[in-house]
Amino acid sequence: MTDTNSSQSDLAVHSSAFSAQLLRMFAWANILLMFAYLINNYLIFWMGWPGFLSVLTGNSFGTPNAVLGWLQVFSYIAALALAVFIVWSKKDRTLRADSLTMQAMTNYVIRAAFWMVVIVGLADMVISFLRVEGFLENVVGQDMANKLGRPNYRGPYVHVPLILLSLVVAAVTRTLGFTWLALLVVVAELQIVLLRFIFSYEQAFMGDIVRFWYASLFLFASAYTLIEEGHVRVDVLYSGFQDSTKGMVNLVGSIFLGLSLCWVVLFIGFEGKSSIINAPILSYEVTQSGFGMYVKYLMAGFLAIFAISMLIQFSAYLLEGYADYRNEPGKRKLDAEITH
Repeated sequence: MTDTNSSQSDLAVHSSAFSAQLLRMFAWANILLMFAYLINNYLIFWMGWPGFLSVLTGNSFGTPNAVLGWLQVFSYIAALALAVFIVWSKKDRTLRADSLTMQAMTNYVIRAAFWMVVIVGLADMVISFLRVEGFLENVVGQDMANKLGRPNYRGPYVHVPLILLSLVVAAVTRTLGFTWLALLVVVAELQIVLLRFIFSYEQAFMGDIVRFWYASLFLFASAYTLIEEGHVRVDVLYSGFQDSTKGMVNLVGSIFLGLSLCWVVLFIGFEGKSSIINAPILSYEVTQSGFGMYVKYLMAGFLAIFAISMLIQFSAYLLEGYADYRNEPGKRKLDAEITH
């Protein structure tokens, strides 16, 4: 009887460990396939590649387009293979360790997005102010002022370099900056009130910067709020569950509610040239307010950043949930718990 119980216990442990490895592969596959999908979206709509579905038609077989199409097919296969390799090469790595790695990825994405909206927002606001007041020609010359008045110039030659700068700044800083972003929203609103009611001065870019920063605060902070379990749960039963039961609820919810939502946003947002994310970005869409800011197309990209950061964090969350279900040691302390 003792040997039978011991064998059953060993089988249960082995099964649990195997399930953990499968979940790790599943989580990493979601993240890597997402990046492959985003890269292919860029190749299709910016570089003119045919897309991986082109290999199914057979009409372009043997042509350069067919080669490019197969490369795109292999990019997805490579993403899956890399997920398997990551898990197989580090079989002893814990679920919580992988979760923390994914959480660090989420932090970098939203940290870079924070610096992007601050740097690009301030730069574009200054350009818009100089332009509406007629000072831009004196600062940069008539020819450059005319170019900066065109969205398809200001986007790639002003915004894109600043976005790349934001990626570098995010790599050398460690603060997420949401408190500062909230403060910037308040300051932007305050300056509208003061200038409108005291000096009777108001321009379109003043409202644009508020919307630009407020939208980013709402969408970028979602992943951080998930990290700290700050989202409202419409579930009166959850608070009374044991940690292991909570872990299983988080695991199932992350897969069937969280990841599925993120993939729907990405598929709908990037499904074609006229989709809700691709269309504004491809055309450098701006508002019709004349001398306002030229950042409306970037606000469409906020939805993509939301989906990307949440997908990575939900992948981390499901691993953490299964670790809680297995009662693994090293449960992460939330910031709210640490401060109290």
